[in-house]
Amino acid sequence: MKARIFRKTRNDKTSNKFYFFVFTLFVALIIIPLLYVVGLTFFPVDSFYENLKLLNSEEFLLLVKSCGIASLIGIFSTLVGTALGFLLYKTDVKFKTFFKITFLIPLFISPYILAVAWKDFFFVVFSNTKVISSYFGLVWVLTTVYTPLSMLIVGSALSNINSQLEDAALVITNHRKTLFKIVLPLIKPALLTSFVIVFIFGISEFSVAAFFGVRVFTTEIFTQFSAFYNHSLAILQSLLLIVISILLLLTEGKYIADAPFFTIGSSGMKTKKYNLNGKNKFALSILFAWLFLSVIFPFTTLFAQSFYGGVEKFFEAFTLLAPSILNSLELAFAGALLIVIVGFTAAYPLFFKASKFKSFDWALLLIFAVPSTVFGISLIKFYNHPFLNFIYSSSAIIVIAYVGKFSFLAAKLTENSIKQIPPSLNEAAQIAGISAYSRLRKILLPLTAPALFASFIVGFIFSLGELGTTIMIYPPGTEIMPIKVFTIMANAPQSLTSSMALIVFLITLLTVSVFYFALKPFIKKFGFEK
Repeated sequence: MKARIFRKTRNDKTSNKFYFFVFTLFVALIIIPLLYVVGLTFFPVDSFYENLKLLNSEEFLLLVKSCGIASLIGIFSTLVGTALGFLLYKTDVKFKTFFKITFLIPLFISPYILAVAWKDFFFVVFSNTKVISSYFGLVWVLTTVYTPLSMLIVGSALSNINSQLEDAALVITNHRKTLFKIVLPLIKPALLTSFVIVFIFGISEFSVAAFFGVRVFTTEIFTQFSAFYNHSLAILQSLLLIVISILLLLTEGKYIADAPFFTIGSSGMKTKKYNLNGKNKFALSILFAWLFLSVIFPFTTLFAQSFYGGVEKFFEAFTLLAPSILNSLELAFAGALLIVIVGFTAAYPLFFKASKFKSFDWALLLIFAVPSTVFGISLIKFYNHPFLNFIYSSSAIIVIAYVGKFSFLAAKLTENSIKQIPPSLNEAAQIAGISAYSRLRKILLPLTAPALFASFIVGFIFSLGELGTTIMIYPPGTEIMPIKVFTIMANAPQSLTSSMALIVFLITLLTVSVFYFALKPFIKKFGFEK
């Protein structure tokens, strides 16, 4: 008995040491650079006041405009995502699995690819791209990109509503009142979470605004930092976005930290499904209309423009991108592996009901909320010192950026998977004297394997398409597909730009398919596939 207690204590300490080791590395490599840049803003004090004078009314007007654009994106994405989520998660509409998968395509590719596709359409049809190369185009493209995210957040919340509440309400009232009086109030946290998350993505997005030539606060920061070399002003502008992000975290942080989005599998809770009866065709028409606008139409246009006039431009685009393909895949692969490790480390204390380990969650949420260009500036200013040159001048700084930006998503995936594990499994093993380390290895890891696999795929896709941070920090001589496309397409013919965007999309799709089919036998073998 003493040996068992000693083994349990030793394994628990080992588990805690690993948690604090990963947390300490995350703070040292990612949090401290952000705090360092914040410190540079205020010190020396004289420099701070000089830069403060440069923030004129035009700068603040641009900030307000950028917040307004991000708010519109958040509102439209949440409204459309709620409608799609209700149809796919709460009704008996046909082909729901097909729609759930295909609707995710815009979310899992770089936003600039959709921007290229829509610009192609206006170029071919109207021979003029002024309408799409505007604030309207920015809002429209990013709404189609982030609506699937809202759909996942709201859909997951709808799936977690206990059917007994709705059944009881339907006894005394109709469906419409049940929806507005019961369902919507219950998913209010998810609606707020959807808006805040999409707002953060929207105000952080750099590539679409830069491609359309639209001036927003992130492009202004990039211009001041990279073109005018006015680093002090760029850092001060960055601080304004950080303050906005922090305020959002303070007001809605609890909702975001507990949001049930990106859930893998089912919690086993019985949820009510609404019978559409004769309105099934109408619901299908809505789903097909959104599928056409967000997926079929833009990618068909992109494909047509790529091969307009022959295949020469397509092969030229492939030749230009070829040197960067392998390097991009390797960096995204390395980033995805570390993202899974960091996300799992942040989440697994939840399995042991260790509420004291919440600092990691907030650290991940903080970096996730910081706009990409701001995060890039913090990394480049912190690591641009002689004793840190081995990181600054290598691809390691890119991998650090990937881990910082996307580990929050992996942590949420893993946390939501852990919440679906019956507490009795852990409690029974604990009563039997099984150590925390053994419970983690023999219970937690196998049961969360699907979420870990999904975390890897999500981390890989987002890392492969990341541009806002990497364009600030990539070392000289490093070639990455998004940066290669972005730098070439400014002066390239439209067909060449379309071909490059199409190649990036196809490579992403092909790589993810290879990962899925390679690991599918493993998933089936251990019973992870639902």
